[in-house]
Amino acid sequence: MTPSAASSGPGAHAPDIPAVTVAPGGTATTSVTVRNDSDVVEAYSLEVIGDCASWATAEPPRVSLYPGTSETVTIRLDPPRSPEARAGEIPLGVRVLPSEHPESVRVLETTVRVEEFRELHTELAPRRRRGWLRGRYRLAVRNQGNSPRQVGFSPGQAGEELKFVFSPADPKLEPGESAEVGLRVRTGKPVWFGAPVVWPFTVDTAEADDQEAARRDATAVRAPLDAEFVQIPVFPKWLLAVLAALLALLLAWFALVRPTVRSAAKEAATEAVQPRPTPAEGSDGQAPGTGSGDGSGALPGGRENGPSAGPGGGGTAPGPGGGGTATGTGRQSSETIDLQTPAGQTETGVYRVPANSVFGVTDIVVANFQGDEGVLTISFGERKITTIALETFRNQDYHWVTPIEIPANDTVTIKVTCDKPGTPASGRRASTCHEVLNVSGTLGSTTR
Repeated sequence: MTPSAASSGPGAHAPDIPAVTVAPGGTATTSVTVRNDSDVVEAYSLEVIGDCASWATAEPPRVSLYPGTSETVTIRLDPPRSPEARAGEIPLGVRVLPSEHPESVRVLETTVRVEEFRELHTELAPRRRRGWLRGRYRLAVRNQGNSPRQVGFSPGQAGEELKFVFSPADPKLEPGESAEVGLRVRTGKPVWFGAPVVWPFTVDTAEADDQEAARRDATAVRAPLDAEFVQIPVFPKWLLAVLAALLALLLAWFALVRPTVRSAAKEAATEAVQPRPTPAEGSDGQAPGTGSGDGSGALPGGRENGPSAGPGGGGTAPGPGGGGTATGTGRQSSETIDLQTPAGQTETGVYRVPANSVFGVTDIVVANFQGDEGVLTISFGERKITTIALETFRNQDYHWVTPIEIPANDTVTIKVTCDKPGTPASGRRASTCHEVLNVSGTLGSTTR
């Protein structure tokens, strides 16, 4: 469209420039005819002013005219396809400045109607989330059009397993304005065991205020954004292996170890309560009940040689306390070593047997309740009892029918090298390895 207007020198009158319509990213022109009605040669400078001056030019920007002549100047409009070229009516002015008579400057005005266009840029991050029940995403939306828009979101999924919540739901954006929208995706039920479940879904962005106009504008239509939620099981696979191992150990204990321990304990108790047999003869060959007296025994035929023998006689009966060394039977005792080790380091926990005592160890239990990774070594004094890889167990126990005796001032030692702390039941990875050793048995005193 090329409307035109005329502009003359001093003392003349000319109409303003007609209105013009232009599309962002396109080109429109209008024209101005400049006439010199003076009696001298005059040069005229043309300058576009107003809100659209940044994308409007006069071609040529300067003309020289003899008296009584005229020339047409083209006004070229090139609005960019960006939010800077706002939709609607924008005033346009062309200032005509004579060089010889600057006091005769004139400004010709018109209105430029900028057409509307729609363009939305949307990004979804991240495209994949992992979680037990829910995942959080971010939608970054920018209005690249030249008019205000209220944006809406439409999720899509093959089934109905996922629920979607947008916050805020329908943001309103001015041209060039951006907004960040939070998206929460939630499943209906957890996955307890097994492999992770992948839920793909899409998010479609549209203009909530004018869906029909958005469909007409090809640039406003965008392909849906693809994303997925990976639902991980609550209990990992390795926990099933640990539970199976613990169950096998428990069954082995009840089926094999416990009956053996109970049988040995029963035999020991039976032996303890049975009466000891009386010797058939004394140390000198005399019959039981005949004291040694002064060294003379009973003669055949009932004759005695020396003092009479028998209970209460001059003999000496053996009994407890006859000059030997006694050792107490001991009492049941249990000690615990609680050890925490930073990652990449080695720590040692020690229990020392008290003085004048002996510790008979029958049972030890070691707990790796976090599932740490590393190496654990148990020693009694200088004897190394066992070395275990931490990642192979959560709880481990050992039992002995015959106690292992640890003398006074000797030690029970647990040495842990922590490679990687595990994850306790709270679900948050620990900062240190944490192991607990319980040693039980009998603690008896020794006398000299």
